[in-house]
Amino acid sequence: VFARFAPWWIMLPLSLLRAGKDNPMLVELKNGETYNGILVNCDIWMNLSLRDVVCTSRDGDKFWKIPECYIRGNNIKYLRVPDEVIDKVVEEPVKKERNDRFQGRGRGRGGPGGGGRGGGGRGDG
Repeated sequence: VFARFAPWWIMLPLSLLRAGKDNPMLVELKNGETYNGILVNCDIWMNLSLRDVVCTSRDGDKFWKIPECYIRGNNIKYLRVPDEVIDKVVEEPVKKERNDRFQGRGRGRGGPGGGGRGGGGRGDG
């Protein structure tokens, strides 16, 4: 029996982020700073907009409360979202890797069985 949804470790990150809109989340950056806030928006590069944010320094000894912030996706180390967000995820179809890489392609020039100029390529020309 297959479950209706894929396990949480197979979910696509963007599906998870879209489901997490208007929910609290914790974002840790590669430099060690953390941002706790409400997700306002995200894009395909995982850039995030947060509101009502508490920023914590990498040492954990300084805190800033800021009304909103923008985080560039390539600076993100990890995200923590509430469990109820995981339950709301709408699965996006995952593109399957094709094992038949060359199926449907001709070889060289000409049509599917062609061998280039003239005829079928097997002495037919």
